Amino acid sequence: MQRYFIESEQFIDQQVTITGEDARHIGKVMRSKPGDEFIVSDGISREALVKIVSIEPGEVVAEIVNDLEPGGEAWLQVTIAQSLPKGDKMETVIQKCTEIGAAAFLPFISERTVVQYDMKKEEKRTIRWRKIAKEAAEQAHRSKIPMVESPVSWKELLAAVAGFDLVCLCYEQENGQGLRDALQPFVAGLESDRSYKIAVIVGPEGGFSEAEVTAAIAAGAVSIGLGRRILRTETAAMAALTCIMYESGEMGGA
Repeated sequence: MQRYFIESEQFIDQQVTITGEDARHIGKVMRSKPGDEFIVSDGISREALVKIVSIEPGEVVAEIVNDLEPGGEAWLQVTIAQSLPKGDKMETVIQKCTEIGAAAFLPFISERTVVQYDMKKEEKRTIRWRKIAKEAAEQAHRSKIPMVESPVSWKELLAAVAGFDLVCLCYEQENGQGLRDALQPFVAGLESDRSYKIAVIVGPEGGFSEAEVTAAIAAGAVSIGLGRRILRTETAAMAALTCIMYESGEMGGA
């Protein structure tokens, strides 16, 4: 069933009013009509099954059929910290990792980042990335839209390491500890009455320099490998996130 994210204030009594691009999608793309049903979520705590009452250009009014229990969120909050890749690879990372279950994205600039940073361009790209995250969250029946932060520097990223319970730095030259090695003792020691935050740091096409790896470990990150194969930067994020979801039991069914 189709799902849309709306603002909390769009819930008024037993009705919701949807405007803008989502209203156009409902009317023009989905060709919905009065009586059709879909799900709305405020991305915080409220989710409901609604039935269309009226469709006008740019506005859809629907009545609440019944409230639903929010679901679709992983119990581990995983942030994908991705060094800005070339082309539209960041869009792929955000779309696919949102579907898999990422809680947030933190783009950053590292020593070997090829992309030339332009603040004005990045502001526009960040807006687009957030739109992609919203659409992917709707498609995947998520209850929350992952937060997509504006790009930060390597120094700012290292300062953020302290805010996570576990930080894994994906390093292609790591010959010792693998991702599973880092995850198993961590997951085994988790308590059910609190939430946990994990960050996965993925480098650019050229990888991390030795100095960056040393600095990240000093800041509290754990250097991990992703197997014997060398993965593309956009593939590494998806592979690591999938492994985390599996090890934490998120791939075990409904």
